[in-house]
Amino acid sequence: MRVYLKGVHKVHRRLATGEIRTHWYAWRGGPRLTGNPSSPEFIQSYTEAHAARKKPAEGHVFTLIAEFKASSEYLALSDATKRAYASYVKMIEAEFGDMPIAALVDPRVRGEFKAWRDRMADKPRKADYAWTTLARVLAVAKDRGRIPVNPCERGGRLYQADRTDRLWTESDLARLLSVASPEMELTVLLALGTGQRQGDLLRLRWSDYDGRHIRLRQSKTGQAVIVRIGGLLKARLDASQRRGPMVLTNTRGRPWTSDGFRTSWAKLCQRAGIDNLTFHDLRGSAVTRLALAGATPQEIAGVTGHSLADVSTILDRHYLGDRAALAENAIRRLERKEKRTKPVNRV
Repeated sequence: MRVYLKGVHKVHRRLATGEIRTHWYAWRGGPRLTGNPSSPEFIQSYTEAHAARKKPAEGHVFTLIAEFKASSEYLALSDATKRAYASYVKMIEAEFGDMPIAALVDPRVRGEFKAWRDRMADKPRKADYAWTTLARVLAVAKDRGRIPVNPCERGGRLYQADRTDRLWTESDLARLLSVASPEMELTVLLALGTGQRQGDLLRLRWSDYDGRHIRLRQSKTGQAVIVRIGGLLKARLDASQRRGPMVLTNTRGRPWTSDGFRTSWAKLCQRAGIDNLTFHDLRGSAVTRLALAGATPQEIAGVTGHSLADVSTILDRHYLGDRAALAENAIRRLERKEKRTKPVNRV
């Protein structure tokens, strides 16, 4: 039986006698394999070589990474978050995997980590994600007593998001919805009407909707949210064909995958000629729309699941493209109050 072993490296060598011999290695630069190809000895030596290669080096950062992946903190993460971590974990393994754990207590190691991050400064978001992942790995190690300090604590950020002007206007929404499929239209209306994250909306089940409210638990924070549904969104939900347990499905009637939705969303924005707004901006736009309707920060937090501090931050720093409209609403409220107040005649 022919067996295919991935990565086997073959080298021909000429002996002093002129004879040419072929040697086989588990991979280029790896250990030499014994026996002839497809023989039991050959396959066993290949298997053992790769098992040893994958085994984390005891006493090194490799070990801490392996322990992080086995930790309850990591296992409790969503599949999407685990996928996001994966590429950065590989970067950390390649750069620092063979670093002795004992070196982590040296104050100079923080400088090494910072220099590594700085080499990615031309892509600040990538740099920040890499640093955050390393900090999380070391935080779990510290929490379990493997290291006394986390040299990546409070590392700061290189990327500063400024989405002051990133609001979905009525014009933007009209352009988007004019070319959206019914399935995507419902997704957009749900995002605006509930202020929830993309992942939570894609996991929304019909059993979470009772005809008046949507009840869900946010995957990122664990926050339980109850949102009253009314108006256009309620009419749209009630008229929707239920093609399975999930509220949102693709054009084939199947639940969206994260990757599939991102691809379809990108194509939709391209058709609508929108290139400076994201799906997540719908969440911030929902906050602003609620504020413009007169909702208090407490009421907004009850709808979207944000903390009060986050609502204030969104309104005060990120999504105040409609600051003038908010101010105008405030003045109208004042005028209405003044009209209801009878003037006092002074003699």
